[in-house]
Amino acid sequence: MTLLDAVVVGSGPNGLAAAVTLARAGLGVRVLEAQPTVGGGARTVAIPELADGMPFDLCSAVHPLAWASPFFRAFDLPAHGVELVAPDLAYAQPLDGDRAGLAYRDLARTAERLGPDGDAWRDLLGPLAADWRQMTALAMGDKRTLRGMLDGLRGEHGPTASDLASMVRPGLRFGAALLEQGGPRWDRRFLTDEAKALLTGVAAHGITPLPSLGGAGTALLLAALAHADGGWAIPLGGSQAITDAMVRDLEAHGGTVETGRRVESWSDLPPARAVLFDTTPRTLLRIAGDRIGPARRAALGRFRYGNAAAKVDFVLDGPVPWRVPEVGYASTVHVGGTRAEMVIAEDAVAHGLHAERPVVLVSDPSVADLSRLRGPRRPLWSYAHVPAGSTEDVTEPVTRQIERFAPGFRDVVVGSRCIPAAQMERHNQNYPGGDISAGEATMWQLVARPTAAPDPYQIAEGVYLCSASTPPGPGVHGMGGWHAARRALLRDFDVRHAHGLAAG
Repeated sequence: MTLLDAVVVGSGPNGLAAAVTLARAGLGVRVLEAQPTVGGGARTVAIPELADGMPFDLCSAVHPLAWASPFFRAFDLPAHGVELVAPDLAYAQPLDGDRAGLAYRDLARTAERLGPDGDAWRDLLGPLAADWRQMTALAMGDKRTLRGMLDGLRGEHGPTASDLASMVRPGLRFGAALLEQGGPRWDRRFLTDEAKALLTGVAAHGITPLPSLGGAGTALLLAALAHADGGWAIPLGGSQAITDAMVRDLEAHGGTVETGRRVESWSDLPPARAVLFDTTPRTLLRIAGDRIGPARRAALGRFRYGNAAAKVDFVLDGPVPWRVPEVGYASTVHVGGTRAEMVIAEDAVAHGLHAERPVVLVSDPSVADLSRLRGPRRPLWSYAHVPAGSTEDVTEPVTRQIERFAPGFRDVVVGSRCIPAAQMERHNQNYPGGDISAGEATMWQLVARPTAAPDPYQIAEGVYLCSASTPPGPGVHGMGGWHAARRALLRDFDVRHAHGLAAG
């Protein structure tokens, strides 16, 4: 059997990023995917029982990191035929009493709508948005090395003194904001329910108790990107457009993808000089555990997984009738009420309970992408935060939460489908128990991910982990795959200076 240069197990954004990087360096690469379609957490599929041919995003739907991450900036999605569109209203947070927090791409407009909290919002997020390149490089780095932290800024020949200097002030500013918003002082900055809830809704993406450093880091990064160049972008046609662009590039450089190819043990792998796993540590240990040293194996076994999301897809015969009409101009809506209500809901989930009023994330992609419409009908993407492994059908609590802020919502629903948390890993094995972050999103586990080892990617000789269970963590950004692939190029293939994405 022919010896391949590299095999990548899993075709999520990180796995494909690794494969593209290796293939562009001239290596022979094969991607193995257990599912019948490619993409992991970035797939768009039709659900025939809901609406004939209407595309639904299986997991990720809105992609601020698809334009901001260093990998995708280098890959250049628009040059590969991916059109990212972002509405003027990035996200919204409806509240009781005909109120809502509204985050526009225009920072000044957002501040104006927040009234007495406008200056405080501008002071917190304005500098971070202005320095989005430096902030993203810090957030998307490998959390271990200076080179890995400067990937988004440096040129072909490595980091310079000016690169490092440019990181100091944004880094200090981000650190101060993180401590403020991740601890007991988080309530001191804002006066109004609108501003407090608006930032808390973004923090809740981490599915973690609030306040927390992990939630604050999520909120500051994503909220700042909402006011930066690309906003909260949606790929025309759905998340699959990103995946398909990466597959085309991989195949153009000689790589191949095999779907329906489940890997249960090392013997299922074709011979290769390097194997990169876009999987959880749990799957890696099952397949390659006997090739990993006992100390590292034990550390990987202690990796903690987090709580979960249960997904509900709706088909509507008209727009969501939000009580505050402006909310309908946002492609992303955080439905959870006030900051205090979201804190209670996330605390319930952390204690293994289903919140009476769960935090619900909602996306209507047709707000920005009219191609998603099928006549008068449109898809509505949503998920609710639930305890890990939940088997509960959350269609009714999600519907009730949306109806709370959009009276008459039930009347526009013509079909729905729930994927309980316990079933999420049926379409993506990297979501154990419905953990869409592929690991608990605490600050420690976002830094020391998957362990505190000096190299988070190389697990054994010729064996790498490159999934969202490695730095920088969850999201469609490709950085875990990019970091891991460049280590493999250097250590297994002695490639120090290659062209394009393989440069390192």
